[in-house]
Amino acid sequence: MYFTLLPDARRVLEELEAEVRYCLLPLLNKLDRHEKIAVTWRIKECESALGALQRRQEGAIFDPDRTERYSLKTLNDLAGVRVLAFPRSRWLEADRVLRQHPRFGTWISDPVRPMQNDIEAEPLAFKYYGYCSRSDVVRSELQIAPMLVGLFWEVEHSAIYKPSPRFKGVLAGMGERTIKVYEVLKDFESEFERLIRLDPLKRKKRKKK
Repeated sequence: MYFTLLPDARRVLEELEAEVRYCLLPLLNKLDRHEKIAVTWRIKECESALGALQRRQEGAIFDPDRTERYSLKTLNDLAGVRVLAFPRSRWLEADRVLRQHPRFGTWISDPVRPMQNDIEAEPLAFKYYGYCSRSDVVRSELQIAPMLVGLFWEVEHSAIYKPSPRFKGVLAGMGERTIKVYEVLKDFESEFERLIRLDPLKRKKRKKK
């Protein structure tokens, strides 16, 4: 099934990446030298896609009358594009810009939160999924995250979220520390933006102190 869907996933990804870059072009053209926006993309590898499907059904009883539930077509992120932005104000602006696009404005919102069940907490990242025009069988995902969080995920994903089998259970206590990392990263960006908003005279006085 995976290799049957792969051509569709590639076509979807080409369309999604092009649309995202086009939407963000006005924002990219007005960035200050300290501001950054990066667009990355990926297609889930076969093993990762099957693992995601297996985790979704873990503990469930196989229902032979609803075999469609076990299809890779049910994955929301077989193909995906991630937008990383720094600082946080540009992250929020990138999300607003992309949600104004007719396609992304209708996609289903599924934000990433520090704790899965804490719907009141501010999202760590915005996430949306839906279909592109080049395929009606492969859903794709658009994720918009603060750059510092996204870069942390590059380490956290393989070290904690999907660790080596021999470390499973050993790292169970890292959840609280991971949340603290998110808090520190948010504080860093908030303080950074507060300082750069100060006028030059106030910055000089602060340095003297």
